[in-house]
Amino acid sequence: MLNTLKLLLIILLGLYLTFGVIIYALQERLIFLPEDLPMDYKYSFKADFDEHFITMDDGAEINGLHFTQKDSKGLILYFHGNAGNLARWGEIVYPFVELGYEVFIVDYRGYGKSSGKKSQKAMLKDADSIYKYATQIADEDSIVLFGRSIGSSFACYLAGKNNPSKLILETPFHSLKDVARDIIPIYPTNLLLRYDFDNEQSLSTASSPIYIFHGTDDEVVDYSSGKKLLESLENKPSEFYTIEGGHHNDLSNFPAYWESMKQVLAK
Repeated sequence: MLNTLKLLLIILLGLYLTFGVIIYALQERLIFLPEDLPMDYKYSFKADFDEHFITMDDGAEINGLHFTQKDSKGLILYFHGNAGNLARWGEIVYPFVELGYEVFIVDYRGYGKSSGKKSQKAMLKDADSIYKYATQIADEDSIVLFGRSIGSSFACYLAGKNNPSKLILETPFHSLKDVARDIIPIYPTNLLLRYDFDNEQSLSTASSPIYIFHGTDDEVVDYSSGKKLLESLENKPSEFYTIEGGHHNDLSNFPAYWESMKQVLAK
């Protein structure tokens, strides 16, 4: 009986370690869900736009779309979620164009037409270059940083280093480790993750007003993680907008979302 128990424990430990190694090795594929596009793909949207490529220091090319306006209310620099590419996300940001804003949105490395090897360091450097590019399109005091889900990492990082007019976060997390801990609570996520995007730390040096939108029924980034991020902001100018019944990918379906969003953008 004792030998059987020992054997069972050894098997369980082996499985635990094996799955831990798999998670560590494949975490990039679990965090990022890119869809590529052929370089000759032609974007088509109802709004006027220009396509751009930004060359990074390591030679990577980041593909972006600039939705233009004749009488712009400001420029929204939008960092999208972890799946898809600009063919999809261009449609998602279109309502902001209808509200009178320019939008500049990019695909991360390996997404759409963007190239380059992913790493946290490289992607944050990309964000710096993208922000610099955005300041060539618009004055910094008219730039609205917008981060959705994984995109909140880059938006928070930039808000901590720059002075945009405001920062808007949709379904953000306090830290990526929070998300991982909810999904795989039996593993030490502090040791397991190579991507340790920490929005609280990034925002510790932010001075712009911060607005957070989160749904109560978010099945990917728990509502509590967004609230935890809000609580970490202490005395910083910030507001939290709860979308009752909202999930991770459907907040824009709720009238309350747009009512609050319009108020935030007008501030």
